[in-house]
Amino acid sequence: MLTLEATLYDASRLFLVPVILLILASLGYSLLSLGRFALEAAARGAGRPGRPLTAHQSRTGCSSDDLELLIMRRLEWQRIVSRSAPMLGLVATMIPMGPALLALGSNDGAAVGRNLVVAFSSVILALVAASISFFVYTIRRRWLLEELRGIEQAREPF
Repeated sequence: MLTLEATLYDASRLFLVPVILLILASLGYSLLSLGRFALEAAARGAGRPGRPLTAHQSRTGCSSDDLELLIMRRLEWQRIVSRSAPMLGLVATMIPMGPALLALGSNDGAAVGRNLVVAFSSVILALVAASISFFVYTIRRRWLLEELRGIEQAREPF
């Protein structure tokens, strides 16, 4: 049984670095998205809203269903980051908790602290990334759906 437990522990430790890298990538993506969102919001505030769906529809002559797929495609990564970053944060929290608990049992306060710093820093960054992505996703989705509705209303006969 000890061999199985050691194997499980070793296997879970292999995922710590990739998960932390994914959290950092999620944070970078969410900050980049926030910057683009801020530029788009400023343009809208100045009365120059971007019309990506209208431009795409005029170029391709596609239908509303195709525009809905375009909306989903444009928002896909923001949705993925907003939903997966908290899970990655949980994984990055739980992996160092095992060694922290072992160190606690051995009265090794320094090792407990090192492991808890990794655990809590990871989950904080993951939640920040998810929050930013969800905020941008929600508002950008509304903007795109409003534009789609405008296109559909323009097509409707009076």
